[in-house]
Amino acid sequence: MQEIDLPSLTLWVLISVFALSALFGFTAQRTHFCTMGAISDVVNMGDWARMRSWVLAVAVAMVGFHALVWLGLLRADDTLYAAGRVPWLSLLVGGAMFGFGMVLASGCGSKTLVRIGEGSLKSVVVFGVMGVAAYATLRGITGVWRSQTLDLGAFTLPSARLADAAAALGLGASPTAGLLLSLLVALALVVWVVRDAGFRASPHPAVAGVVIGLLVVAMWWVTGAMGFVPEHPETLEPFYVASVGGRPESFSFTAPMAYTLHWLMLYSDASNVLNIGIVSVLGMVLGSAASAVAAGRFRWEGFHGARDTGLHLVGGALMGVGGVVALGCTVGQGLSGLSTLSVSSMLAVLAIVLGGVAGLRFQMALLLRDD
Repeated sequence: MQEIDLPSLTLWVLISVFALSALFGFTAQRTHFCTMGAISDVVNMGDWARMRSWVLAVAVAMVGFHALVWLGLLRADDTLYAAGRVPWLSLLVGGAMFGFGMVLASGCGSKTLVRIGEGSLKSVVVFGVMGVAAYATLRGITGVWRSQTLDLGAFTLPSARLADAAAALGLGASPTAGLLLSLLVALALVVWVVRDAGFRASPHPAVAGVVIGLLVVAMWWVTGAMGFVPEHPETLEPFYVASVGGRPESFSFTAPMAYTLHWLMLYSDASNVLNIGIVSVLGMVLGSAASAVAAGRFRWEGFHGARDTGLHLVGGALMGVGGVVALGCTVGQGLSGLSTLSVSSMLAVLAIVLGGVAGLRFQMALLLRDD
């Protein structure tokens, strides 16, 4: 077997991840692509444009992911979302916490990074709180609580991916069944998206959805195909370079925020090296900053008072804990997870949406009380 230059391969994977993340940040900033914003538009104004853009991104990512699997470029069973154990209680509770928190913090994890690039000092604080809370839930005090309570509520399936269920029902081998199922689901989603005349009249939401969806697919290819080593030189096991969990992965931002803080604080430790999550966080911020500066939208922003500060602190903490408990955020479980047709991701996204709606109702109640 040809000898693989692991340091060189790792470098190119990280460079590619950074470029894709910068494009994600640039696109999200320029088009106002935001899950929390989409939910807010629907609840507060009845405007579905950004929600249709988000759904379009999911449809594109879904077909792209299963096309990669069908072509043999990606091993779906190696992803986090294929695990047969479905921790339903963690997904529902963590998702609801994250959804409620993202409203208090003026945006989810990806939006927080985008707003940092735009000059929001509030989002810098949210980033710090969210990262610390996420790290505590990965390895600290809230992690003990998670493992001893919520993680006990689970059921087991042969696979959490609907593609494998479709194959079991006789729709062909799993890659073919997955591609056919993804095409059918994506077609239904796209039909719903383009039915709206207002959405068809404005190109920006459609462009945002298609570009973000393609970036999710590209990230799957970079980490799962380009970064895949069939046989590690030392362990002789299959290996994915620069991945913390040793898996192919696409965009996700809760745990990577914790890894980024850890990397910054322990930079001089030789064992503390860059990984896909850290580079994606840095790329998002710089991509958003480039877009904001180019468009003249870069503005310094601070807190407006004690209550504004408190709400953002609580929101950041809820997102950090909830995002880890739910195994992902609006991007990690939303775009990346749903692209795999994972049952776990569907439960998590449902809980995030319900938590977001509850957060918006709470926010409205505060405004009405002030009036």
